[in-house]
Amino acid sequence: MPTLRPLGLLLALTVALSLVPIAAMAQKPAAPLDSGLYTNYTIDPALQNLTWIVCGSTQGSSGCYGSGALGPFGKIGAMVEGYPSTQGSVVTRFIYVEDVAAGGTGVSLFVYKKTDTITTSGDTISVTLTRTVSLPLTGGSTASGFMAANKSFLFIGTNQTAEAAEVKKSNFSVTPVSVTSGINVSSITADQYGYVTVTQGTSTGGATAFGVWGPTGGLVEDGGGTQFMLETINGVLPSILPQ
Repeated sequence: MPTLRPLGLLLALTVALSLVPIAAMAQKPAAPLDSGLYTNYTIDPALQNLTWIVCGSTQGSSGCYGSGALGPFGKIGAMVEGYPSTQGSVVTRFIYVEDVAAGGTGVSLFVYKKTDTITTSGDTISVTLTRTVSLPLTGGSTASGFMAANKSFLFIGTNQTAEAAEVKKSNFSVTPVSVTSGINVSSITADQYGYVTVTQGTSTGGATAFGVWGPTGGLVEDGGGTQFMLETINGVLPSILPQ
């Protein structure tokens, strides 16, 4: 014989169950621990000395919390900041600096580890050099540098070399990448999904080529022309890219 439940109890259970997904949908993901902080950089006219300063706000404070200097370098060609990781109250990210005149005409990648130890009353910052990687590229005092990255790889080049260097972030192994020989790199751009375009050649005449490398580091497309990519944060300046 079936058990009969009071109508009021059934209505209460129905309402309670219907509220569960609504409550779950109302929950918002927590903001990143360092979402109120930002880092500004300043470089000298010779592109050899770099300074940084961290400002913003924490849960119970605001202002500027620390500053420091990086270098000197032969000539800074390009810089990229890595993705942050958080453990407890510490946010860690890496700063990648391409030196296009290391020791004269050499090219090196300098890897700095930046940690922000964040409390309600402030932020304690540490920036230390953790790695220097010599790259199989040609640079010099008049060289221009290029760099773009995804979560796993850095793509680094200069306008003095036909190949770019693909650097794996996990172990800093270096693989030369190129789609044709004899045409120097003229830009390296990326999009928000981790695809990177390396362009060779300029609009001043001669052959041109481009290659697209995917998030896992493999070549996914190549061809002739001077194509480039856009991303969602920083604007690309077409006037300084090959046309």
